[in-house]
Amino acid sequence: MLAVAGLFTLSSTIAGAATKDGDRILGEYKAVKDGRQTTVRISKIGENRYKAQVVGVRDKNHSDVEVGTDINNPDPTKRDIPSNQIVLIESVSYNGEKDVWDDGQIYDPTKGDVYRVVLDFKNDKTLRVRGYLGPFSRSLYWEKIN
Repeated sequence: MLAVAGLFTLSSTIAGAATKDGDRILGEYKAVKDGRQTTVRISKIGENRYKAQVVGVRDKNHSDVEVGTDINNPDPTKRDIPSNQIVLIESVSYNGEKDVWDDGQIYDPTKGDVYRVVLDFKNDKTLRVRGYLGPFSRSLYWEKIN
């Protein structure tokens, strides 16, 4: 009985450490593409699950971009979502063995396409976001601002 209790305590401690490490990803990031700066917030949506949502878009002059809707979304029920509320990453989980967040998808609102995604830190302030279509990948870099 004591061995079972010890095993439970050890597994709880390991799960807690993995969650803590996984929570490093929480916060706001700046993503710049084609002169537009998008602010993305990564939040927790469950035990070891995370999502990334747009919270603001600015043009190259640092002016807020007029909010439109997600007209390219392949899901017709999501086409009326304002562009400053689009969920880019629905759900990823932290993989402590590889020190990455994976097992999720990323949505490209400019094309309406969805790709497999893997996220990891290049350094303390730079998150690498890799989208995969089959064997091909493309990396974006988001700078942590908060």
